[in-house]
Amino acid sequence: MQIKEFSQIENKDYWIGKIAQADWSAGKYLGQILSDGSFYDLCGSKAKVFLLTEENELLSFCSYAEIDDVPDTSLKPWIGFVYTFPAFRGKRLIAKLIDRACSCAKEEGYKAVYVSTDQKGLYENFGFEFLQEMQDRRGDISLVYKRIV
Repeated sequence: MQIKEFSQIENKDYWIGKIAQADWSAGKYLGQILSDGSFYDLCGSKAKVFLLTEENELLSFCSYAEIDDVPDTSLKPWIGFVYTFPAFRGKRLIAKLIDRACSCAKEEGYKAVYVSTDQKGLYENFGFEFLQEMQDRRGDISLVYKRIV
């Protein structure tokens, strides 16, 4: 297994196609904004997408960004678009990507990272603690979790 950073890989269209195969609308959306070039406009100029791969197979992915779907910009950075393909679930693969994002945050001088989700009980398994409920850009309530780096 290898972690690749999207901006540094060759054959970006191939990997965008793999991301877009996710059975989750946000994964398809990530593929779209990477394809049309709006990812950095929406998520910040320093944003990254991490891909967990095995040869040419995409197992899991996530983003690391200054901006997320919660418009409170005083909280940053965010881990978002967290996804593992069904065939690879239950193996805690996303932990590798979360740890990589946490390392980036620490290198950049941040003390914590944040996740906005509707999933209760998932991120606690990866060292996150519930912080608060916040309204996202669509007006829905999102659960915001924090992990010290």
